[in-house]
Order: sequence, then C-alpha cells, then structure tokens
Amino acid sequence: MAIDITRFHQTFFEESFEGLDAMEAALLRLTPASADTEVINSIFRAAHSIKGGAATFGFSAVAEFTHLLETLLDQMRSGERETTSVEIDVLLRSVDVLRNLLNAARDGQPADAAAVKRLADELASVLSVEAGRPAPHAAVPVARAVEGWRIRFEPKPQLFASGNDPVRILRELASIGPITVRCDTASLPDLGDVHPEACYLAWDIELRADCTRESVMEVFAWVEDECHLMVAAMAPAAAVPTPAPTPAPTQTLPQTLPRVAGEGQSERAPAPAEPKVVPISATVAEPAPVAAAKDRRPEGARSDSGSIRIATEKIDSLVNLVGELVITQAMLQQLASVLDPVQHEKLFAGLSQLDRNTRSLQEAVMSTRMLPVDFVFSRFPRMVRDLAAKLGKQVRLVSSGEQTEIDKSVIERIADPLTHLVRNAIDHGIEKPDERVAAGKDAVGTMRLSASHQGGHIVVEISDDGRGLDRTRIMAKAAERGLPVSDAMPDSEVWPLIFAPGFSTAAEVTDVSGRGVGMDVVKKNIEALNGAVDISSEAGKGMRVTIRLPLTLAILDGMSVAVGDETFILPLSSVVESLQPQPDQVKRVAQAGTVVRVRNEYLPLVDLREWFALPGPKMATHKAIVVIVEAEGKKLAMQIDDLVGQQQVVIKNLESNYRRVRGISGATILGDGRVALIVDIGAVVRLLSHPANNVAIAA
Repeated sequence: MAIDITRFHQTFFEESFEGLDAMEAALLRLTPASADTEVINSIFRAAHSIKGGAATFGFSAVAEFTHLLETLLDQMRSGERETTSVEIDVLLRSVDVLRNLLNAARDGQPADAAAVKRLADELASVLSVEAGRPAPHAAVPVARAVEGWRIRFEPKPQLFASGNDPVRILRELASIGPITVRCDTASLPDLGDVHPEACYLAWDIELRADCTRESVMEVFAWVEDECHLMVAAMAPAAAVPTPAPTPAPTQTLPQTLPRVAGEGQSERAPAPAEPKVVPISATVAEPAPVAAAKDRRPEGARSDSGSIRIATEKIDSLVNLVGELVITQAMLQQLASVLDPVQHEKLFAGLSQLDRNTRSLQEAVMSTRMLPVDFVFSRFPRMVRDLAAKLGKQVRLVSSGEQTEIDKSVIERIADPLTHLVRNAIDHGIEKPDERVAAGKDAVGTMRLSASHQGGHIVVEISDDGRGLDRTRIMAKAAERGLPVSDAMPDSEVWPLIFAPGFSTAAEVTDVSGRGVGMDVVKKNIEALNGAVDISSEAGKGMRVTIRLPLTLAILDGMSVAVGDETFILPLSSVVESLQPQPDQVKRVAQAGTVVRVRNEYLPLVDLREWFALPGPKMATHKAIVVIVEAEGKKLAMQIDDLVGQQQVVIKNLESNYRRVRGISGATILGDGRVALIVDIGAVVRLLSHPANNVAIAA
C-alpha cells in the first residue's frame, strides 16, 4: 500500500522557508574578514536539511540545485576554500533562486529554468577555481587515517510516517563514496502481521570514503530521531589488518542510485536474495554514540519545544468569536443595569465573573495574533545591502526594538510601506561615499529602524543621516503640479507635500525611483490601518519618518461617553483624566478658540457636539464634563455630556461599511444593539494643529 506523503508537504515547505531565512541572516553576518566557522556550519546545516527533504518528497530540481550549494559550503567550512565576497555574493543569490524553486514546487508551477541554470553554472564555475587553497584563517586539517565507515542503520517502525525514505539516505551516502549494503530482514513479521506504513528492515553499510564522521552524521540528520544508528571508522588495511568477512549476499550501489519515488509513492531498498546478515559488531570496534540532533538543526528549524503550527484562519475565527462574546457580555451588563443589585446579588456576581473571564480570554486569544516586528525588519539587511551596492553607496543598517509585538494583520500590511520608505531613504537621502566625505561625514551612511510601544500604539521610526529633504526643490515641484504653496509655509506643512499622488523630486526615472509612485501609497496604506505618518528633516543632517499604528485591529478598552442621544468611545489608552471645570477655568483666546486651564496648563477645548455637528442645545462648559486626552505628545480637552462607563469594544471598520469620517477610527456595536463611533484622538490632535481644518465635521 502506497503512503501518501503529500500530507507532509506543508510542513516541509514551512521548515524550508524558515531554513532559507536562517541562511540569509547568517550570510549577511558573514564577512571575508571574519568568516566564523560556526556561522558557515549553520548555513550548511540549513542547506543540507532542505536538500534532504526535497529528495525525500521528489522535488529533484530543488535537491539538485541545493547539492551544488552544499558542495561550496562544505569546502568553505572545511577550510579547503577561502571565504571571499565572491562566495558570499553567489550564496546570497543562490538563496533567492532556491526560494523561487521552493515556491514553484509548492504552487505546482514551473520554475524559471534559465535563472536556475545561470546560477547553477556560476556555482559550478566558482567550484572549479581555487579549490584546495586553504583559507588563511583556517586551521590546517589533521591528516585522517580512515579507509571508510561501517554503519548500522535500524529505522524505527514509524520512519515512513515522518515522510522519510531509507533509499534517499542510501543515495546520499553513495554521493560521498562507494557503498556496500547488506539488508537485514530479521524483524520482518509474517505477511498477515505486516503493517503497510511500518518499516521493518535494517541495513549494514560499508562506506569506502576518506571523509569525516560529521559528514556521515549529516546524512542521517533528518532521521536520527526515528532510527538506531551506529557508526564506526574502518582503519586502512596497512594499519589494522581486516579479517575476511563471512560471505553474505551483498548489493553494491553505484554513485548514482535510482530516482526516489514520486509523490504518493514509497520506495524501499531491495532485499538480497537470502536474508542472511553478517553482524557488523563481529568486525568493528564498539561504535560511538550519535551526536544530539539539536546540535545540527539549522537556525529557525522546527523544534519540539511545546509549540504547534496553527492555520491563521483558525486564529481569526477564534478572534471573531471572542469579539461576539464581548458584545454579548456588554448586552448582559446593559440588561442587568436596570435591576436591583441587592435582590439580584448572585446574578451580578456571575456577571462580574463573566467580565473577568471574558477579559482574560480576550487577552489570551489576542496574544496568539501578536508577532514581533522582526518579521518585517528581518527582510531589510539583505535589501539594504543589495540596493546600496547597486547605487554605489555604503550603508550601515542599525535596528532596535525588533521584539516589539504587534498584531499579525498589521504586520502583513505595514511591510510594503516600510520597504518603500527604506528604499527611498537609500536612493534619495544617503549620499555617495565621496559626497559624504566632502561634507565631513563618515563615508558609510547609517540607516536606523526602531519600534516601540507608546500607550495603545506601536511607533516605528525610519531615519537616516543623509542630506535630508530639499525644501526649495519640494516647493518648486509642488508649484509645478499646481499645489497651494507659499514661502511662509512652515516645514511641518512642506514635508507632507511629498505624499501627494505622483510627487517625485528625482532628476531621472530609474528602476529604483522617479516615477512618483510610492509615497502616496505609503500614506494611504498607513491611514487604512488607522495609523498616522509624520516627517521631520534637517538639511545635511538627515530625515526621520515616524509611523504610529494601533497594536491591534480587533478589540480595545474604551471609555463610553454620551453627547446628546449619541454614544462615543474614547480609547482608554489615550484618556488621562475627567473633570467638571469651574467657570474661571474656561477662557476664550483670540485665534485659538476656547481653552481650559488644568493645573496651570491651558488645553484646547473640543466640544464633540460642535465637532460632529450634532443636534441639540450646547451645554455650558462648567456644567458639562471634560475628558483630558493625550496623543502624539499633545493634550486636549473634550467636552461631553456624561460618562457612561468603561468597557471592551469590538472594532468594526467604518470605511468599508459607510465611508471615511475624519476624526473617527471605527465603530462598535453596543450591548443594546446601537452603533457607537470610536474617536481617533490622534487624528483630532492633528486636525486641530491646522486651523483650516478646524471645522465641524458631519458624521
């Protein structure tokens, strides 16, 4: 009965892509000046695991290309080849080709054969020159007196269930040197007791090759948890006489074994004519134990550390269910609010317990969606390296806050805007080395990426120490495009002009920039996440782009406030305090409107009734309630009619169901079924900073 190994494909591809990411990260750490052997070993292990898995599942194109890659890495780690920028560059490009091959194999699409052949030929060309010259930093290899290795390979019954194939193991051994195989069928049960997916055979193998024990162990890296393995060295005949072995049926495998079975099939090594076995222990010394598997697994590979893979759809479904539970819990609280708490003490106790459990469940579920921002940051070292080399620049990338966590949906949608901002900074901002030296700067430009939590938001900053934005050029380009500009405009109003659609100050169009496409998309994508983007720049010193994003797009803690018959939600992370001001605390200031004095600090006052043009008479400020909120480092006072309470709310997208409303980040469903708007405190702060925008906004 054939074993369906396609069920293991998803795991193979996930682990292979993790291995590629680990290879790329390690290659970016590798330099000719400091070719760390352990770093090269980690790259080799990742490549070897990918090759072994690809051979097991019949992805021959992946296995064949990775074999070339592995050969080059093996020469580098053994000290036979010097690690230079040539090897590092071709290995990095090989990672790209290997990623494309894996994508093609996963999607069932043909790969770019021409690109694969070009790089395979380049790898072969690199392998054909300078081989055998030891690297200056490498230790001189100690001469080995080894004629070969005797191996006892006893798979456990569940070997096939893990997607592995003994024939693939034998093929890899045969690629090292000639092998002689004796198949042991002693554990084979009667035909009626044979389980179709169990492995009952074992093999005694002689490998005739002067190689290291580590090279042999690498062949079994994928199966060492599913087998009993013994490896012992065979000394040369001149050193240790070897008695003639007892005659037994043997099978000598050539250097190239038959192709492994395709998808949906399994293949076993053919048994000899007579199931007679010559025990290896009769002719060799006691074998050494196998090294721990974890010592040879590539960085980023799967480990049995109590973690499991869960489809994103399942997590999203769970988040939606928790959101509905939050709404139901709010509905019950609303219904219970009209009851006597003394007469219904047990009911209120139960509702209180439900509130605590719902909050704990919500926090636990939301934590499963949180990922470190390093998932985005990790792509930039390679991109910065390649782009800087293409533009003839030298750039140093410094990142911090990589472990800052953010919702997965935000991570996925922020990647493209950040990519464009980084490319734009390298192309337009950072100067070429000679220009930097002439300006008294370090020839190597510095780009910084950082992420941090600030209140209920995550703040991502991209900065560089380049030339900064050219105010004169931006103003001229804006005037050319018919945008309203004047020499009296402050920098804070000039810099956002670069976000206008089609805006570009590039002198010529290249494949990097110059078409005026990108910065407007950056702003739209960030605003679609209910985020904000700000720019600061100083001529000759550099530029900084600050992006503020919500931690999650699903649930938030909010304060419910009433304005007339309407209910609004203020994000609790932005609320500082609430108070009822005295008449002498409220002042009218020319050209600044109404302000409220709170502990000798004058804060602009926003009446939500006027802001959203709601019907009904305006309440005097000293009779109303004022909520002090803070966002983007600025405070303001919001006048409301009443405080309703604090609760968790499920955020619903307002733009997709109605339209975009300035000053509103979304909506939610209250316990009584009504819709409440969620106030975007940051947007209100920004709108107030521009007097022209300080007008009533109909909701």
